[in-house]
Amino acid sequence: MLAGARRAAWCNYPDAPGLAARERRVCCPLLVEVSATTQPAGETTADTIAVGVFVDESIQPGVDGEALTALLDSGEARRTFKHLAVAHADGKRFLIAGLGERARFDAERARVVAGLVYARAKELSTRTLCWALPPDVDDTVGAGLVEGTELAGYVFDRYKASAGDDPDDADSRGRVEELIVSADRDLGPVVEVARIEAEAQNAARELQNTPSNDMTPTRLAERARELGAEIEGLDVEVDGREGILARDMGAFAAVAQGTHQEPALIALRYEGPGAAGPRLGYVGKAVTFDTGGISLKPSAKMHEMKFDMSGGAAVIESVAAIARLRLPLSVVAVVGATENMPSGHAVKPGDIVRASNGTTIEVNNTDAEGRLVLADCITYARREGCERLLDIATLTIVDAVLGSTYAGLMCNDAEWSEQIESLGRSTGELVWPLPLHEEFAAMIKGRYAVLTNRTERREAMPITAAEFLRHFAGDVPWAHLDIAGPASDVPRRYFAGKGATGFGVRLLAAVARAL
Repeated sequence: MLAGARRAAWCNYPDAPGLAARERRVCCPLLVEVSATTQPAGETTADTIAVGVFVDESIQPGVDGEALTALLDSGEARRTFKHLAVAHADGKRFLIAGLGERARFDAERARVVAGLVYARAKELSTRTLCWALPPDVDDTVGAGLVEGTELAGYVFDRYKASAGDDPDDADSRGRVEELIVSADRDLGPVVEVARIEAEAQNAARELQNTPSNDMTPTRLAERARELGAEIEGLDVEVDGREGILARDMGAFAAVAQGTHQEPALIALRYEGPGAAGPRLGYVGKAVTFDTGGISLKPSAKMHEMKFDMSGGAAVIESVAAIARLRLPLSVVAVVGATENMPSGHAVKPGDIVRASNGTTIEVNNTDAEGRLVLADCITYARREGCERLLDIATLTIVDAVLGSTYAGLMCNDAEWSEQIESLGRSTGELVWPLPLHEEFAAMIKGRYAVLTNRTERREAMPITAAEFLRHFAGDVPWAHLDIAGPASDVPRRYFAGKGATGFGVRLLAAVARAL
């Protein structure tokens, strides 16, 4: 058996003004302890056993087939995908989960079913849940069961006065403490990778969900420093406003000049043992609150603009996962963190700024600020010798086309694009390619400067934003992920819940593993 260690308090935030001490308790929720075993599920210490059954198939060997089969025969349990039923036999509780057709069942469906099973197990006051891995399935299904359980177990409640105070309260009674994956082979390494990446995704969700009065650029930089101190081989460097100006990052500095909060240029470097392959560069937008600046956003949903740092959160936590996995490659991650605020110091529509590569930019709309931050960060990553680039950001209204199902993918290299798209399918973090074209590139040419940060024509906005970034990537294979849709509140994800999703963490980790 490969045991996982339960972890707590891996995000320590400073006290928030105006909150009582119990409301300021700042640790992430306890995570589900995860392990793998080759013991039959019925012989484990679990009080609840989850058993999946496919259409036209019988209950798998190794569990009490007679009682469960009777439930299927009665119609109370079904083989239909996502259907759940409860049974009791031999002093244990069983959750029978319909898996649907075997040919359609994959890691993503495993995540969905695992999330539903977790929710039902929590209602039943389960402490230890054991999943009996369905027979003759790929190892990725086992990973999906772990990921779906860990992700479904995440809650953001540290600003609620009762959170964690009383071990006998309803939330505590219902929390599943341990997950065991029972299989006919050793899934220990698979389970461990899935646990690390799912916990990294939950860590990103915690960063996203935290309100901007606590999740400042300084605090985000502190999180990166904490990871650097904790994880062997991960180095972190942070520059503030003066350092950003000293690097001639005029585009990034322009966005940051309207806020009294200190901006942060966060660089994470990981050099894995026996590093091989191309040096990988990740770039994340971390606008910890985006008012739109002088080009002020409508007020109706402005509270959601705390999620405008979602790309940066995904980059920080994915690189932490990569370092924990000790992957044999070289990674440089660059995160630009700032607020975008209107003030007497703020950049104004019509201003012209100069990026660190010398490109002049007309700031025609201060709400198109993310691409200004990313432009200087992409240049930074190129100067670090990165041979593959991927930036991730909540950048435009790409969700008007792709909804919350897909992130938009724009890329200057067909092979790189195909690889990312394929890995998106395997992780369930789906991306959809959108085209780049010289006509789109012409739309972001400036009238008074080399580029404009927003075209005057209200069309192809996600693509023209990507064309802007493409200018700074140059001839390095580069991909841009616009995650405005799936970054938060994704109703189809039974394991994601409300609020932040941590989208991109597992995809970025998978890209690194593939390289």
